[in-house]
Amino acid sequence: MSQTDSRVALITGGARGIGLGIARSLASEGWRLALGGRRSAENVAGVMQEFEQDGVEACYCCGDVAAEDDRGRIIEEVRERFGALHLLVNNAGITSPGRRDILEADEESFDRVLGVNLKGPFFLTQACASWMIAQHEDDPDFRGTVINISSISGEVVSVHRGDYCLTKSATRMATRLWAVRMAPHGVAVYEVQPGIIHSDMTAGVTEKYDRLIAEGLTVEPRWGEPEDVGRAVAMLARGDLTYATGQVLTIDGGLLIRRL
Repeated sequence: MSQTDSRVALITGGARGIGLGIARSLASEGWRLALGGRRSAENVAGVMQEFEQDGVEACYCCGDVAAEDDRGRIIEEVRERFGALHLLVNNAGITSPGRRDILEADEESFDRVLGVNLKGPFFLTQACASWMIAQHEDDPDFRGTVINISSISGEVVSVHRGDYCLTKSATRMATRLWAVRMAPHGVAVYEVQPGIIHSDMTAGVTEKYDRLIAEGLTVEPRWGEPEDVGRAVAMLARGDLTYATGQVLTIDGGLLIRRL
């Protein structure tokens, strides 16, 4: 078994959208996969069957990253199934319920978005990082990776998704914090910042972004696909980008390039 074939990745929100694009890219390179998500096992059976047919060793861990008990259970399921963890991809996230103007935002929705997008990934990283440290202590050659999936909404204002924008902006600092803390233990931490990507989250605003892309919103005149993000994550997970922990890789078709 090669080193890659023996490596294990936990991808939250890994059974659909961007997370599934990431999972497929990693699977094509021989990674063993633990896919997290809130949907029932029955609802993701088709995805799991796809991986099984392709000879990919994968399991589904049902749970809400915002809930402490669920996070603990997810990690224990990964430990029992694979006995190791080399890569954590913090991908699970939700957009602002109802996409309300910040003048009309309510605390319940605000707390929910921060719980899933910020608090959950922070404490899941904490638990996985401790496990990675233990693996590094047992094997000095161990190398781990944490990849946070954020969004260009951490830099571009959307007044109808204020809570979402705040969480994605804070993810930038979380990436830096964990990069500094984990570097002595052989763990690199990166951030991947997608732009306008075809997914469940953007399904309700397809017409809007079709028009904006046609009007020149992106330098590359197309939607991004989950596989675009997946290839970026796979590159980081392979260790192709060295001496660069804490950095952000933007996958947005040039949307954030300032133009006159």
